[in-house]
Amino acid sequence: MPASTAQPSRGVTFRLTLPCVLGEVRAASQAVREFLSEQGLHEEELTACEVALVEACNNAIQYVTERGRREPVEITAACNGSKVELVVVDHTSGFNWPSRVDLPPPDSEGGRGLFLIQSVMDQSNYLRGRTENALIMRKRRCYESRRRVATPASLEEARHKLSETEHGLSEMAKELCFRTESLSAIFRCTAELGRTNDLGSFSRGLLGDLLHITSADWFVLRIIPAGETWLTTYAVSEPEIKLPPLRLPAAGQTIHSVEAEAAISRHDVWFNELKPLPESDPLRVFRPDSFGLVRPLCLNDALTGTLTVGRKHGQARFTEAQAEVVRTFGDFLAIQIANARQQTEHLNAAVMSRELEIARNIQQALLPKTLPQPRGYGLAGFCESARQVGGDFYDVIQVSEHSLLLLIADVMGNGVPAALFAAILRSLVRSSPELTRRPGELLARLNRLLYGQLSEVDMFITMQLVLVNTRKRQLITASAGHCPLLVASADEPVVQRFSPEGLPLGILPTSVFAEETLRLGQRCRVLLYTDGLTEARNASGAFFGEERLTDWLREIATRDGTAEQFKQELAASLRHFQGQTPLNDDQSFLVLAAQDDPEPPDETTDKDKEALPSLAESEPASFAAVSFGVPWIAFPLTAPARAGSWATTARLRGQRISGIQPSKIQLV
Repeated sequence: MPASTAQPSRGVTFRLTLPCVLGEVRAASQAVREFLSEQGLHEEELTACEVALVEACNNAIQYVTERGRREPVEITAACNGSKVELVVVDHTSGFNWPSRVDLPPPDSEGGRGLFLIQSVMDQSNYLRGRTENALIMRKRRCYESRRRVATPASLEEARHKLSETEHGLSEMAKELCFRTESLSAIFRCTAELGRTNDLGSFSRGLLGDLLHITSADWFVLRIIPAGETWLTTYAVSEPEIKLPPLRLPAAGQTIHSVEAEAAISRHDVWFNELKPLPESDPLRVFRPDSFGLVRPLCLNDALTGTLTVGRKHGQARFTEAQAEVVRTFGDFLAIQIANARQQTEHLNAAVMSRELEIARNIQQALLPKTLPQPRGYGLAGFCESARQVGGDFYDVIQVSEHSLLLLIADVMGNGVPAALFAAILRSLVRSSPELTRRPGELLARLNRLLYGQLSEVDMFITMQLVLVNTRKRQLITASAGHCPLLVASADEPVVQRFSPEGLPLGILPTSVFAEETLRLGQRCRVLLYTDGLTEARNASGAFFGEERLTDWLREIATRDGTAEQFKQELAASLRHFQGQTPLNDDQSFLVLAAQDDPEPPDETTDKDKEALPSLAESEPASFAAVSFGVPWIAFPLTAPARAGSWATTARLRGQRISGIQPSKIQLV
């Protein structure tokens, strides 16, 4: 303690001033103890006064205001033959002294100081003022009236017992001071951590107090990142010192560091002149002649780091009480590090969950909000991801008034990577309108564009395209290794499976994709789906399977219903089958169902189409009239059957004639 700090006035009264620094409290309390000892106080009385004074000064410094921090704490000790009075003047905002002070619960952060003061002193009063406050503590000198004259025979024995008692009380007082200062430092740093949530600043502040309490010179705090096998420097008493990461040796390898030894053994490791630091130990470069203690930081048998505290060469070794303080601070740090990691993990999980929720909303927005409903047919789609986002998707593109392109795809896996490729695939399909009438060629183009990216990440995509011509009641399908297309109709007893040849996208750069054409029967039902349907499991591990799908499709072909109703039926059937079993893959499907008012089929033959250009050449005047907006065109036909066929073609399909599309054509 600086000489200028204490200004004693000897006699029955002793006064000194104390700066608002916790490190100065011990020196001030020792000075007051020496004064009271000179006045003849018994060791027990001295210990009680010292404990109360330390607690009062700690509180005066810990809770001082910013303005009051510039003012010193004033201490006055007065003593006479019957009592001792201690007065501590502080510049905090003050508080109301309770009429009764009980021991607070273990999880409470305040109240222990008041309880301790009231326990060791006979009387305590707190006077609260505008600019300063005074804590007055009094204790009766009980041992003054109990003195007796020792006989010469017992004098030496009494002195010996007194010496032992004084030594024991002194050690108890020191340990109590250790405990008090340790708790004060822990409470103060914990409160700071609660305000800032800065583990680094908290660790440096707490370990700075540890150096003061244990009279140590330096510290090194290392932590082990989650899932790693090396220790990284987290805090050092001298920040300019840069220590390299310390890799923990595997079983059987030589250990060249006391920190690694403590981490592996999970026990304290001492280093001193009898057991010096190894030559290759990083601490030897940092402090070559030091001695100290390495404490492994563990929580529930999980290693979180190491704490090393040391002194310079030539000083006394750590006492057992000081070593226990190091252990206490280390164990407390282990808890705080684990709590900080858990909070970080929870925060990251919340952020990730929110980001995935946003991604899911975006992915859902990519699905068609409404599906086109061609005359005589209904169309409905379903998509559910096993995670918040997935790799399944479907789309419907209106090619013409009577044609739709249905597509369904399944990107390998699920989660964010699969969702990204699904979004890319959708964009590529919609950027190729010229190929929507040729499913096989469209798949080949998609494969060429995506092969490089898919092969780099070892992923692939299965996909199915179906071009539907409702006027012709015809389907053209192509598949890239996808599940078979299922078609059922009232006039067919068996559900048809169509699986044209083709590898998944991303397997080979030059894959060729075959096409199959089929005609739609009466009351037809068409199902495009991903393997998440057939591979859905129930609680017993059984698969939903393709047989259940075909049975269901055959059954709905025998009764009326809309595509939306059939979609709801199949989704409900899947949920009922799975029960509480979570999805292990995304599930998507499209249902196309013939309705009550089917469009009449197109009877135009290929021969009729070939005759149309020559017919235009034979009657140029009639066809030229179209370009001037004449709504009716008349031209002669010799065969009545052909006339009916052409009328159908012109009226219902809007066949282009010499580049002009007429609204009506009358045949004569």
